[in-house]
Amino acid sequence: MKIGSVKEIKNNEFRVGLSPDNVKAYVNAGHLVYMEKDAGLGSGFSTEEYQASGATILETAREVWDTADMIVKVKEPLEPEYQYFREDLIVYTYLHLAADRPLTDAMLQSKVKGVAYETLMEPNGSLPLLAPMSQIAGRLSVQEGAKYLERPMGGSGVLLSGVPGTPKANVVILGAGTVGTNACKIAVGMGANVTITDINLARLAYLDDVFGARIQTLYSTDAAVEKAVTQADLVIGSVLIPGKKADKIIKRSYLGKMRPGSVIVDVAVDQGGCCETTKVTYHDSPIFVVDGVVHYCVGNMPGAVPRTSTIALTNATLRYGLQIAAGGLEEACRKNPVLYSAVNTYGGTCTCKNVADGFRMEYCPAQQMF
Repeated sequence: MKIGSVKEIKNNEFRVGLSPDNVKAYVNAGHLVYMEKDAGLGSGFSTEEYQASGATILETAREVWDTADMIVKVKEPLEPEYQYFREDLIVYTYLHLAADRPLTDAMLQSKVKGVAYETLMEPNGSLPLLAPMSQIAGRLSVQEGAKYLERPMGGSGVLLSGVPGTPKANVVILGAGTVGTNACKIAVGMGANVTITDINLARLAYLDDVFGARIQTLYSTDAAVEKAVTQADLVIGSVLIPGKKADKIIKRSYLGKMRPGSVIVDVAVDQGGCCETTKVTYHDSPIFVVDGVVHYCVGNMPGAVPRTSTIALTNATLRYGLQIAAGGLEEACRKNPVLYSAVNTYGGTCTCKNVADGFRMEYCPAQQMF
């Protein structure tokens, strides 16, 4: 198979879909790899490294898109890239279609085979291609939140850990999945008072066992969320239903009850955000203020640490990418049915139920398509 990877064009996105080690793995498996020139520079990988690994370097993104049978990316294709879509092309990347109707329509109209990292689910319920970026985003969320709590950055001037004789900051984490757990780890390590909420009591029991008296776990109800959020200095939004638009559990009405200069970091922004006032921001202008509350809603948080992020992501995606390349998407799914869960569009049909339900469109499981 002809594998291609291009330079990401999203604002301040420095990750890349293939590392030189990935290229070597595809080449050793008998595939051809085409890289856009300088695609990996943002992650610290030179064009020469890709050449040494066996890639063919092409000057433009169009050449790569036109040549490849499968495009391996990091972020969802943006509107300027829709022109490259064609029937039977495999696009293997984060898609986040539930929050992006124009992209969904473009992929359906062109009959692109859309394989989404974020919906690939193993039988045990784990999301192995979402996990590495969730780990990074969770850890970054507290780091960024702590920064924007600083007064010069627009925050209330609270130090997460406090110092002897002063109160610690109250950090509230909404959602106890991978993002929430990693945010909890960093917030506890920085010495904050940490409360974490979820609707999964087993997950809360696990975190209680891990962190003990260092955290407060709460079952997530509207009343519990409102009380916790309005008492928080920093709120981390980390709710997730794979492939589905995030529920708005932070209401606009809560903001007026929060301390001015408090911070909300909405990690769920890729899926539409879990705060009613969320809108996508970018690394070059990451925050906005509503009702005195600072909102950090960067849609590609791990892009701030591209070297770490690219290595972590491509370590996870390579295994499944090699399976697709070996015999095509259809054969790969038949051999490893887990891959069906990642197929979001196929032959002009939406094959992800949560996406289809959100847009009230026709849905057919990938298993019935091929």
